[in-house]
Amino acid sequence: MIKIGILGVGTVGTSVAKILEKNSDIIEARAGKKIVATKGVVKNISKKRDINIKISNNPLDIIDDPQIDIVVELMGGVKEPYELVKKALKNGKAVVTANKALLAYHRYELQEIAGDLPLFYEASVAGGIPIIGALRNGLSANHIESIVGILNGTCNYMLTKMINEGVSYDEVLKEAQDLGYAEADPTFDVGGFDAAHKLLILASIAYGIDAKPEDILIEGIDSITQTDVEFAKEFGYEIKLLGIAKKRESGVEIRVHPTMVKNSNPISKVDSVMNAVSVVGDCVGETMFYGPGAGGDATASAVIADIIEIARGNRGPMLGYKRGLEGKKLELLNSDDVSSKYYLKLKVVDKPGVLASVTSALSKESISISSILQKDSKVENRVRLLLTTHECQEKDIKRAIKSLKALDSVGDNVSLIRIEE
Repeated sequence: MIKIGILGVGTVGTSVAKILEKNSDIIEARAGKKIVATKGVVKNISKKRDINIKISNNPLDIIDDPQIDIVVELMGGVKEPYELVKKALKNGKAVVTANKALLAYHRYELQEIAGDLPLFYEASVAGGIPIIGALRNGLSANHIESIVGILNGTCNYMLTKMINEGVSYDEVLKEAQDLGYAEADPTFDVGGFDAAHKLLILASIAYGIDAKPEDILIEGIDSITQTDVEFAKEFGYEIKLLGIAKKRESGVEIRVHPTMVKNSNPISKVDSVMNAVSVVGDCVGETMFYGPGAGGDATASAVIADIIEIARGNRGPMLGYKRGLEGKKLELLNSDDVSSKYYLKLKVVDKPGVLASVTSALSKESISISSILQKDSKVENRVRLLLTTHECQEKDIKRAIKSLKALDSVGDNVSLIRIEE
């Protein structure tokens, strides 16, 4: 028998305990051993919980219990879980975690501490979608060319409502909060940080990149307007918050931001709270993974899949490789060296010569325009000028925007969205 201790018996932890009990026969058949959740740790011990395990508020009741074989960490946060997971590993216990923030900051340290002990984390990215296993195992014969994913259901829900129903960002944010999709302080989701944590985990498995969230380009969806949505529709795009990791000749680019995606791209069809990840391998080509990115049962499904793998005796290195990938250490590209096509939105003074000055500012940075649209609705004698560019580097578009903002006819009224085709 394998005994499980759960640190954090909230929505996911409760689902883990219930599924282990409810589906015990099929789980035992697949694992080859009986798996039982015996202990759980919570902050509020007085709260009633409909589960048949012993509850305490002291994590050491699990960490230091010699009868516990696998510690399941579902607490959230970084500092305390890091110390507890380290202690569990040093006590010789296998660990399963769903904590993407913990791994975004400490995955390499934990891999070193774990050594040959299993430390699995399928549930940390995209909920019930088995994307970690796909990268570590199913696609392990491939050089990974790119990973592009919708990794945050809250943002995808909000953008879907803005696109399909024409509601404003503020309206859909309130609705998402009322439905429980967004927190009272939604910054972690709508600011792109949740998606960034998940992308960094995937990029480590694919490329061996040891980057922290502060090292990569992260932008949220809070500046998206109905003007952007209307332009996207008119030119055959959908707007999605994407996590993008791509191998280039000079290194790897890792970025999270709102993106205009061609509506012929399958990822543009992924709506509401669903997640999807496209992975391109040099042997297999493009593979697509789709499913629920959150929710108690879906995430618990991924947690228990890891438990079963440990019960079967599977271990291997945490991040899926025993030496450096690609024959040499791949470097993280500076965000200024990212290449993309861009959508620019400007509010310009409605007078002759303005368009010429805008195109001149772009031309000086060797940026060519792909399409252009003027919206005639005037606010304070200004009109909206919307345009897309051909591919260029981030540093060039930044210099061009600085030049545009220096124009009296434009000022600070410039924003951009990157385009992924």
